[in-house]
Amino acid sequence: MSAIVLRPWSAIAMVVAAPLVLAILEIFHPHPHDLFDLDVQRWMLVHYAQIPLFPLAALSVAMLVRDRSDWAAWLCKAGMFVFAVAFTSFDTAAGLVIGLLVKGAQASGDPEAWRDMIDALWFDPVLGGRGFTDAPLMGLIGRLSLSFGAVAGAISLKRAGHGWTPVLLLAIASFGINVFKSHSWPGGPLTFGGMALAAGWIRWESLRRQTRAVASMREEAAVPVDAVAGARTRIGAR
Repeated sequence: MSAIVLRPWSAIAMVVAAPLVLAILEIFHPHPHDLFDLDVQRWMLVHYAQIPLFPLAALSVAMLVRDRSDWAAWLCKAGMFVFAVAFTSFDTAAGLVIGLLVKGAQASGDPEAWRDMIDALWFDPVLGGRGFTDAPLMGLIGRLSLSFGAVAGAISLKRAGHGWTPVLLLAIASFGINVFKSHSWPGGPLTFGGMALAAGWIRWESLRRQTRAVASMREEAAVPVDAVAGARTRIGAR
C-alpha cells in the first residue's frame, strides 16, 4: 500500500486512537461499592492506562482546531488543557492512590485498620473518588471543562464549514460523563467513543476538502498551460 493511501488514514488515526482506546478501556473500569472488595489488579491497570490517555484524548480534540485562530478555537484548547490537568490529577489521587492503599489493606490481614485513612481520601471534597456530594471538585472541573472545550470546538469547526452532524456529535458526546457523573460505564464509553467518532468524521471532512482544493488548483494551473501550448501550435502553423 502506498504512502499516498496511508497518509489520510494515519491523519484520521491521530485524532481517533486515544479517545477510542479510552472508550474501550472505560468499559472495564470497576464500579466500586465496597472498596475492600475491589479487583485491585484490574483497578490499577485501568488507572495506570488512563494517566496518559486522558491528556491524549484532550490533545485529539485540540488538534481538530489547531489551524483555527478564532475565539472558539482558543476556548476549545483552553478547555482541553484544563480537562487534561484536572482529570489526571483527580484520577491519580482517586484512582492510583486509593488502589495502592486498598492493596496494602488487603495484604495487611487487618483491612479495617486502614478504613479511616482510605475513607479520608475517598470522600475528600477536592480529590476524592466520591466526595461528600458525589462530585469531587477536581473531577467536576475536569468534566465541565471537557464539555466546555468540546462545545467551543464544535462552534469553531462549524464556522469553518464542517457539517452539522459531526460537530453536534462532538458537543453532545462530551456531556456523557456529566450526565452519568462517572467516566466508568456508561458515561466514559459513550463520551469518548462518541468523541472519537466525531473526530474521525471531522478529520475525514477536512481531508476530503483538501483533496478537492488541490484538484481544483491543478485544474486551474492546467488551463494556462493548455492555452500556451495552443498558442505555440498556432504560431508554428503560420
